[in-house]
Amino acid sequence: MPETETSPTAAAAPIGRRERKKAATRQAIADAALRLFLARGYDDVGIREIADAADVSTTTLFKHFPVKEALVFDEEADQETRLLSAVRDRPAGQSIPAALCEHALHLRLATADGDAEFTAFLGLVDSTPALRDYVHSMWLRHADALARVIAEESGLPVGDPGCVALAHFALEAPRTAHGRDNPREAIRRAFALLENGWTAIDSGGHQ
Repeated sequence: MPETETSPTAAAAPIGRRERKKAATRQAIADAALRLFLARGYDDVGIREIADAADVSTTTLFKHFPVKEALVFDEEADQETRLLSAVRDRPAGQSIPAALCEHALHLRLATADGDAEFTAFLGLVDSTPALRDYVHSMWLRHADALARVIAEESGLPVGDPGCVALAHFALEAPRTAHGRDNPREAIRRAFALLENGWTAIDSGGHQ
């Protein structure tokens, strides 16, 4: 993923030379893959070509990225940290669905404004079914952690069905932006359902 405001390099504590070398190799592979994917398309670039571009063996590449799709999404742990922080560190008075909506809008759309590289990255993901499916499954892996934080912040027991449902639907909601002329409005509308229930969405007033 391009290094943007939504994907900062995480290095809070000093690390040793070996770890720095591993991190540099991983970054070089990810950068090479993204350059090739953006230039020619995800499906037209092979693993060996990426390894050659990064000057590593295919064995080394697979040590860092077990599947091809992972080359595009190399900061999953950081993404979960920011997702949970969106709930824990939300402003006083802001609801959990509103905080998650704001996070989704920022992560999926705001950084793309005026950022050609990130816009190209989003275009790559949106136009590649394998990547859309991977990012979807990747986000859903955060559902349990998000449900626990929602329960903690709401004073409810871990495993509460409402918290589990909200976590799952909140992670699904950004998918409604795909193929929309106004993706921001699509995401806002999806989260409005989570915030207010169906009666706020059904303009006809049907129950």
